[in-house]
Amino acid sequence: MNDDASKNFSCLIVDDDSGFVSMLAKVVTQEGGRVTRCENLQAARAEIERNAFDLVLLDNRLPDGTGYEFHPQLLRRCPNSLVLMITGIPELAQAIELTRNGLFDYLTKPLNVADFTASLRRAKLRLSHADPADAAGELIGESPALRDAVNALRQVARHPATPVLLLGETGTGKDLAARMLHRLTYAASATPPPYIPLNCSAVPAEMFEAELFGSEKGAYTGADKRRVGLIEGAEGGTLFLDEITETPLAQQAKLLRFLESREYRPLGSNAMREFTGRIVAATNRSLQTEVRQGRFREDLMFRLSVVVVQLPALREHPADLDPLTEKLLAQLSEKYRRQRPFLKPADLAALREYHFPGNVRELRNLLERSLLRTPEDSQWLAFDLAWLSSRTTAPAADALPPLPTERQLSAIELQEYRLIQQTLRTEGGAIRRAAAKLGITHQALLRRLEKWPELRQVLPRSG
Repeated sequence: MNDDASKNFSCLIVDDDSGFVSMLAKVVTQEGGRVTRCENLQAARAEIERNAFDLVLLDNRLPDGTGYEFHPQLLRRCPNSLVLMITGIPELAQAIELTRNGLFDYLTKPLNVADFTASLRRAKLRLSHADPADAAGELIGESPALRDAVNALRQVARHPATPVLLLGETGTGKDLAARMLHRLTYAASATPPPYIPLNCSAVPAEMFEAELFGSEKGAYTGADKRRVGLIEGAEGGTLFLDEITETPLAQQAKLLRFLESREYRPLGSNAMREFTGRIVAATNRSLQTEVRQGRFREDLMFRLSVVVVQLPALREHPADLDPLTEKLLAQLSEKYRRQRPFLKPADLAALREYHFPGNVRELRNLLERSLLRTPEDSQWLAFDLAWLSSRTTAPAADALPPLPTERQLSAIELQEYRLIQQTLRTEGGAIRRAAAKLGITHQALLRRLEKWPELRQVLPRSG
């Protein structure tokens, strides 16, 4: 399908929830799609016998069967269709298998409309045979520093098994770079293999091996069925290990052996398996410092550093600030389906004076917050200059994030909150080290972070 045709694509929606279908159809129509609706698999089978569809939105639980069972038949009859499954009961193993067998995307209910719209637009890009580099174009800019990073990604994309280490401060776009590398690597594939991300700081130490390598039924207490590991899920594609320095030392040795041999064994299994995809790791810390302080294995650092790509901080390529601001503002205006306002020259000058410790992510958040404050009919962005001015003044060294604003804490809770807050800050947001210093388990600290999300302001954000 050419680019003009992708603006008027055909879409089959298979779902028995009429209200939900109406919502999907509205978004699809706004994106230029022609919608056909089916309430069950019997009607869907009859429809695909008569017509081929560019895109199929498929519910998993239907009155006469499952989308999971229907998917192979759908692809046999409509091999060029892109299939997006939406389910209220997500299953990781099923999602991984479907993705490996050609599923374009897998979303869960309750559906986030912004996520659905973004997935729909990616599908339109695929249908129009757009340059995959353009689809991954959030690494915006023409400065030498950014161009070097993008060129390095393009070069290593020719070697699908080569490990890549992404370095850069918080907010510089490491996750975007990993996704871009994946798309560039498999640009010629009719059905790209899976891209599986893992935030290493979010996995309890005791579950790290099972999460990564998988496990057989009965491998440990509570293992009542086979668990598909992320390595198996990423087979033939890309496994992205974000915040790699948060990997527990005991597990680093196992990760090293896997990287050296490209083989792994699920817990409770006697059979070795081979991995043929790529490992991409990322960190916003200095690996050399982590090695010197005994928190990271030197041999693992060398193994990961076959190809190193440095993502520059925004202050290191200030010439890209203006085009980046324009691009982000255009994307955000499209996201909220509204007229794009413009930045006043004085506001743009204020942006140029700011050092952006949070890099591109901080810039995007500032523009999004400002856009939401802007009246729909305004030509000019209601720029949040007060927030920017407050950020320009450096906070005191002992400044701490605020207390929870919507509830009162008891005296004991307040003491616990402040202790966790200070420890996370002291440890640079490293959850495992903070948990060890507090004398609690990693999982217990994750529960506190879920209870008090304000504490997450101390954590380094990946990407």
